[in-house]
Amino acid sequence: MLDALLAEARLRWGLDASAGLQVAAVERLIGTPIEASRPLIIVPLVGLVGGTASVSGRGGSAGATGESLPGRHGPLGRDPLTLLRRLYPAAHPVGRFGLTAESTIGQLTADDLRSPLYVGPVAPELASAGPWAMPWISQRLRLPDGCPWDREQTHASLRKHLLEEAYEVYDALADGPTPALAGELGDLLLQVILHAQLAAEAGVFDLADVQAALATKIVRRHPHVFGSAEVRTTADVNRQWEQIKADERVSAAEADQLDSASAAPAGLTSALDGISRSMPALAASQEMQERAAALGYDWPSIEGILAKLHEELGELLAAGSSADREEELGDLLMVAVNLGRRQGVEAEAALRFANDKFRRRFRSVERQAAERGVALRDLDFNELDALWAQAKIEERQEKSQ
Repeated sequence: MLDALLAEARLRWGLDASAGLQVAAVERLIGTPIEASRPLIIVPLVGLVGGTASVSGRGGSAGATGESLPGRHGPLGRDPLTLLRRLYPAAHPVGRFGLTAESTIGQLTADDLRSPLYVGPVAPELASAGPWAMPWISQRLRLPDGCPWDREQTHASLRKHLLEEAYEVYDALADGPTPALAGELGDLLLQVILHAQLAAEAGVFDLADVQAALATKIVRRHPHVFGSAEVRTTADVNRQWEQIKADERVSAAEADQLDSASAAPAGLTSALDGISRSMPALAASQEMQERAAALGYDWPSIEGILAKLHEELGELLAAGSSADREEELGDLLMVAVNLGRRQGVEAEAALRFANDKFRRRFRSVERQAAERGVALRDLDFNELDALWAQAKIEERQEKSQ
């Protein structure tokens, strides 16, 4: 049957199988990694393996059996029709084998899926829901007749955009899984794609290397899932993770030593290697302390941290120079981060929350002063404190409503 379908597709729709061809059973469609920029033939399972195929049309579903493809297994795309409408433009033509009448993706019904269908490829830039659309678009923009801005970009010029997009994702996460978060994650992913494109042009690596490095690393660091290791608690997982990373650092250092012409012994590796100096200071401090704690370097009890907090506060107050005060304040902040860590609080998120709270209340103070026709600089501390107290009262009232 498949040979006959291929012959008809070549004759009627100009199928060029040498460019890649996808053949999928409708009953397995939701679990098939379809790439819309390649031609697709959809066949009821009976047409591929013989026997009897069951294609259900209940509730708009047609043959939705098996597991959805990870990455396309959200609230949409759990039946073949919905999946096709996500992957292809609604007006994209669909050919019917053995019939002269054709249809479109938007017009398909469950009954249509009972017979073989031909879905031609879409332009790469229109295969927007596929993983390779953006890499193609990125490369196209970098061509001589592409976009002047994109052609001028370098790894260095894109650094600030990476941070900006990461912070926007961080902000969007506060509202949970929203459509806005999907958009922000896409903007962040674009930065990965752009850097991979630049590296590919330099002949160093491409996006496939990025994906392979990530998947290989994650599988290696989860031997309790993909191997024979056993863990019982999250703490066990964290200790195993840090040990594996430590082994990786040693292996990397040894590999660097072999690549080096120097005969000097390999340098000492640290559990803190790889923590970016560009990270926000609070987040970096928490990451360092978490790594150290995973190796057993931690206060036995929270009382010790509280005592250290008071000690550092006293040293800050006793500091005699601006340099000493800066150093002691840094020590105090590190202990405060450690205190939060022991209580399950992310210091960076906590301070951002406090910043947002201060911003809301200060705006209320400004509003109250404006309503009274006075400038903040003309009010004394007690008057300002009264406005602040009123801001807190208003905030509690809003929360209770």
